[in-house]
Amino acid sequence: MAKRNALFKFKENVIERLLQLCSLLSVFTTAAIVYILFSESWAFFQEVPLVEFLTGTDWTPLFMIKKYGILPLLSGTLLTTVIALAVAVPAGLISAVYLSEYASSRVRDSVKPCMEVLAAVPTVVYGYFALLFITPLLKKFIPDLSGFNALSAGLIMGVMIIPLVSSLSEDAMHAVPHGLREGSCALGANRLQTSFRIVFPAALSGISAAVILAVSRAIGETMIVAIAAGQQPNLTANPLEPVETITTYIVQVSLGDTPHGTLEYQTIFVCGLTLFVLTFLLNVASFRLRQRFQEIYE
Repeated sequence: MAKRNALFKFKENVIERLLQLCSLLSVFTTAAIVYILFSESWAFFQEVPLVEFLTGTDWTPLFMIKKYGILPLLSGTLLTTVIALAVAVPAGLISAVYLSEYASSRVRDSVKPCMEVLAAVPTVVYGYFALLFITPLLKKFIPDLSGFNALSAGLIMGVMIIPLVSSLSEDAMHAVPHGLREGSCALGANRLQTSFRIVFPAALSGISAAVILAVSRAIGETMIVAIAAGQQPNLTANPLEPVETITTYIVQVSLGDTPHGTLEYQTIFVCGLTLFVLTFLLNVASFRLRQRFQEIYE
């Protein structure tokens, strides 16, 4: 009996150490990524002033006349992201309300996996679908639409992240206690009023986290915008024009034509640092928002 207890304790300690190692591995990986981004970006900012980088309206590091203003890439990234969210958030939230509050368990178990199949489609397929189908279709209604544009790329990005918004929001709404629904119905509210005035606010922390996660996914998307949006750093808010996003530029420089160690090569680390800061701020906002609504409903 003593040997069995000793063996059980030994196995438990081994498993505990393995779990600690896995958690530390993720921490060390994140720390290494942050170190590389900051060290390479520091070398870049020794040559290019931070003010010029943040306020410059031209991004031409691969041209003869080199300018390093990040605003054109940032505007292209935000423009495609806003278009994607305009598609994904309404469609995803409506789908989540239907699946959580109206659909039967049989329909829910059938429809939800079918929607999540959209997330399994390779993004390069989405990119060529946007370029070869969505753009020609839009040109029939918008003759001035460019062959490469932010609109078609943003629309397809929105379709791609609908499952992300829908699935996570539906899980958050499904986790709301049924007692709240029964109490609402007992007070005379119908199903629609219960869904949007009781269940939706109660699940708002999870829904907000789903939306912010979708924003992060849209900001980090590469292949769709690289194929359909064009690779022209253009400071514009017009979705009919071609744009270049931060991720697209990183792919362009990473193809191998730029010499390693040059200032042009270091721009990919600066762009990566910019993406890291954006996603970090979104995660902080998600945490604060979730914490706030948890305090309200506790």
